[in-house]
Amino acid sequence: MSVSPVASAARRVLSAASHSSHDGGQLRTWKILTYVLALPGVGVCMVNAYMKMQAHSHEPPEFVPYPHLRIRTKKFPWGDGNHSLFHNAHTNALPDGYESSHH
Repeated sequence: MSVSPVASAARRVLSAASHSSHDGGQLRTWKILTYVLALPGVGVCMVNAYMKMQAHSHEPPEFVPYPHLRIRTKKFPWGDGNHSLFHNAHTNALPDGYESSHH
């Protein structure tokens, strides 16, 4: 089974590229990009998330009983049948409104 000269040349080029020690410029470029763009970008995202968390209101929005939302045609097969599987009393309303908080 003979290998074509083009495939042989491509194999040599790829092998040489993978074992080359002449990629110091690329390594330096990625290192600079990491310190100049990536780390400050993560910092800005952390500050943004912290500021949004501080400004967030912990009160649920006003309940509006829209007829097309929270329709229960049959009970859920767990609990009292009115709460969804991943129900959160702080964020999920029941058909008749939010649950009263016990804090």
